[in-house]
Amino acid sequence: MAKKSVIARQKKREKLVARYAELREQLKKDGNWEELDKLPRNSNPIRLKNRCQLTGRPKGYMRKFGICRVAFRKMALEGKIPGVTKASW
Repeated sequence: MAKKSVIARQKKREKLVARYAELREQLKKDGNWEELDKLPRNSNPIRLKNRCQLTGRPKGYMRKFGICRVAFRKMALEGKIPGVTKASW
């Protein structure tokens, strides 16, 4: 499990990105780079990192499910993810 502060920081970044998305797009379209530089750094979507919704783990993230591989495996074995079964051949 990731530290609570790291998870909170990520959520704060997500809010900033959503808040400044329109303004950032407009400034890029106009080519107003000076004003774009004055926006908060964390309002840039490049600074977001995909993290597991359950544990906050940054590595082994599965986009389709929004969770890390460890949490995915645990939930799949418990039968909590519909349509997912363990492979056997």
